[in-house]
Amino acid sequence: MMAMLKLVVLFLSVLFLASAAELPSKKYLNLAALKTMAAAAETEAKKRGVEVTICIMDESGNLLFLQRADGATLNTIQFAQKKAKHAALYGRPSGAAEDSLKKGDLGILIFPDGFPNRGGLPIKVDGKTIGAIACSGAPSEVDEAISQVAIDALLKP
Repeated sequence: MMAMLKLVVLFLSVLFLASAAELPSKKYLNLAALKTMAAAAETEAKKRGVEVTICIMDESGNLLFLQRADGATLNTIQFAQKKAKHAALYGRPSGAAEDSLKKGDLGILIFPDGFPNRGGLPIKVDGKTIGAIACSGAPSEVDEAISQVAIDALLKP
């Protein structure tokens, strides 16, 4: 009887270990990553002489970081969040939606959490979106460039 119990326990242990070993590992934006991107974006904005709000979200569009420069207007808080959420949820730059709209695709206006305004970029690792960053407060092309500098600072080799 004791031998049978030991065999069952051993079998269950092997079964649980095998199941745990099959779980995928997931990349995510930790605090160090947020600080790296925020510092790079802030430095780039100062270099360009613009005041922006910086927003970083996880891949589900949950807010991880938000910072409004002293001179950035209050509306940039919501704009940055909308741009970042679009990029996170769709895994595409918010500028892609702007381009679609300019081509006459009005359907983009009804996409849930869609925001057709340049400045939000997905953060991708190994082809998977792990989050997004957006800036708002400068011309949209500059917002996007600042966001790209932040991503480059995080993913540099």
